[in-house]
Amino acid sequence: MKLVHSAAPPAPTAQAAENVLRRIEWTVLRRLDGALQGDYRMLVRGFGIDLADLREYQHGDDARTIDWNATARLGVPYVRQHNEDREVTAWFLVDLSGSVNFGSGRITKRALAVDFVAVIARLLTRHGNRTGALLYTDGIDTVLPARGGRRHVLHLIDRVARTGPASGRGKPTQLGELFDRAAQVIKRRSLVFVVSDFISEPGWARALAFLGQRHEVIAVRLRDAVETALPDLGMVIMEDAETGQQLFVDTHDAGFRRRFASLAARRETALREALAKAGADCIELSTGDDLADTLVRFARLRKRRAQLASGGVPAALMK
Repeated sequence: MKLVHSAAPPAPTAQAAENVLRRIEWTVLRRLDGALQGDYRMLVRGFGIDLADLREYQHGDDARTIDWNATARLGVPYVRQHNEDREVTAWFLVDLSGSVNFGSGRITKRALAVDFVAVIARLLTRHGNRTGALLYTDGIDTVLPARGGRRHVLHLIDRVARTGPASGRGKPTQLGELFDRAAQVIKRRSLVFVVSDFISEPGWARALAFLGQRHEVIAVRLRDAVETALPDLGMVIMEDAETGQQLFVDTHDAGFRRRFASLAARRETALREALAKAGADCIELSTGDDLADTLVRFARLRKRRAQLASGGVPAALMK
C-alpha cells in the first residue's frame, strides 16, 4: 500500500499550457542555459554516423559499438566513438496512472512530469529537434507523433496535464505494455525518456532492455519523500491510488514505520537493479527538489562519465 492523494488532474486550457511554458522558459531554461553554457548536448546526446575515434572497451559500454576488426588486431575489445548528429528525435513515455497524482507537499508527481516534459521538449525543439510522446494511464491512451516547434510543445504540455485514467480507478500499472508499444511505434533510433514513478506490476525490465537495444533510454523517476520514509501522522487511511483499496493504520507506531521503510528500501534496490540490467541512465526527480538543479547535476555527471570513458588510440587503428 502507498499513502496517496488521488485527485483528478485539473481541466487545463490552452492558456494554462502557455503559462506553464512561459514559467519554464523564464526560470528553469534560463538557469540551464547558464549552467550548461549553451551546450544542451551535455544533457542529451545525438546519434552520429561519422567515426571519430576508437578506445578500449569499458564496463557499461554498449556492446553494439564494439569494433570487431580492431578488437581482433589488438586482442582486447575496442569500441567506436562517433561524431554526433545535429538532429535528435526524442520520445517521452509518460506514465500517468493514478499513483502519479500523489504529492505530500505543494507539488505532485504529475506536475513534476509536466514540468520535465516542458523543459526537455522546449530545450530540444528550439534547436530544431523533434519530440513525440506515448501517454499511459491504464493502457496506452495517446500516441503523439514526433514534431518540432513551440506549438507542438504546448500540445504536449496540455495532453500530459489532462490525461488520466478514465474511471480514476484503473487496473494496476503494466509498464511492460508501454515499453512494448514504444518498440513498435518508434522506428528511427531515438532518445527515449521514460517518465514514471515505476510503481508497476513486475516484469517490465526485459521490455525496457529490448527498447534500449535500439534507442538511448533515460529513466526519469518521479518520487516523493513520504513514499520511502513515512512520517508520524497518527491514524491515517492508506489508499492504493490505482485499485482504490484502503487500509487504516497507526503511523505513530514506530515498528510500522520501520517495516514500511524496510519494504520501501527493498523496492528501491529491486528498481535500481532492474534499471541497471536494462542499461538505462536514471534521473531522480523528487517533488521536494529543484528541477533545474537536478538536471544540471545529471548533465554534469554524464559529462564526467564521458570524459573518464574517453581515451584516444593511434589513428592507424582506425583504418
